[in-house]
Amino acid sequence: MIVRILSALVLITFVINFTSVFALTELERATMNDPRLENAFGQPIIDNVNVNQQIQISADITNNQVKSQNFIYLVQIKNEKDFVVSVGWISGQLTPDQKLSPSLSWAPKDSGEFVAEIFIWEGLVNHSALTEYSKLKINVS
Repeated sequence: MIVRILSALVLITFVINFTSVFALTELERATMNDPRLENAFGQPIIDNVNVNQQIQISADITNNQVKSQNFIYLVQIKNEKDFVVSVGWISGQLTPDQKLSPSLSWAPKDSGEFVAEIFIWEGLVNHSALTEYSKLKINVS
């Protein structure tokens, strides 16, 4: 009887240790791929952007978990002096393994070189990152 109980405890310990090895770290809960600039029709913008041209800042995000995950897709745009000229976000929830391609629009008011920084956070209050952030250069003429 004691041997059975000890065998069961060893098996439980092995299962607990085995599953913890494969736990996701904070920045592995989601992935962000293909950050890009698009026009209103979803076509890639390859050339310079014009002043007052509305563009979309998009990326593909995927929930890597077996549970649903709330998220904030946040984009901040900085000018050549590293001053934030625009901030926008959308919130939602990803189901397990769901892939989504959110985008936010922006129309530059001035010419110059800008950087769009894209963040995927758990929320605005709990701004725990779900993935590494990404940067896109935007040349406006």
